[in-house]
Amino acid sequence: MSDTAAKETRQVAFEGQREGEELLFIFRRHIIAMRKGFYGLLIPFALSSIPPLIWQDNLQLFLLPIGGLVIGLIIFSYHFVLWYYTVYIVTNERIRQVTQNGFFGTDVVELRLSKIQNISYNVPGFSGEVFGFGTIVIQTFVGDLVIHKVEHPEKTYNKLQDAVMNAIEKVGGYEKTEVEAG
Repeated sequence: MSDTAAKETRQVAFEGQREGEELLFIFRRHIIAMRKGFYGLLIPFALSSIPPLIWQDNLQLFLLPIGGLVIGLIIFSYHFVLWYYTVYIVTNERIRQVTQNGFFGTDVVELRLSKIQNISYNVPGFSGEVFGFGTIVIQTFVGDLVIHKVEHPEKTYNKLQDAVMNAIEKVGGYEKTEVEAG
């Protein structure tokens, strides 16, 4: 990546960004996470196409596949909105998970990079290898953030590891707990 492209990437702002906070990268789930949307598009269209094939003499039945397609597009658009607006924003200070719930609901979860204890990833067998998706688990003292169906999990894992190591170096190592300090 050239210096100009790197500067442009870092100049992108997002809602909730703090002063002096630098955007490292943004990622979202793999397109395979939208498979229910694809099924929702195909199944109503396929089912509504059966009656015109059986009763070919009734021309009004040929309107059914159009209705099935419209219903399928509505279902698909719902799943597309959920997929597209669910993003993971990684800055030099934190990870911000923005999850879209329906057309109007949004959940936001943040983790400070210096609080992350461990990051691991898993590629689930043949389909994960072929389509290039997996699961990333980010462990903290409070609990785990599990991100399913991440596109190219090994690349995202490496970027997250680099961001966490840079944040720990910036803070000056892991912060000691009361048990370790005492």
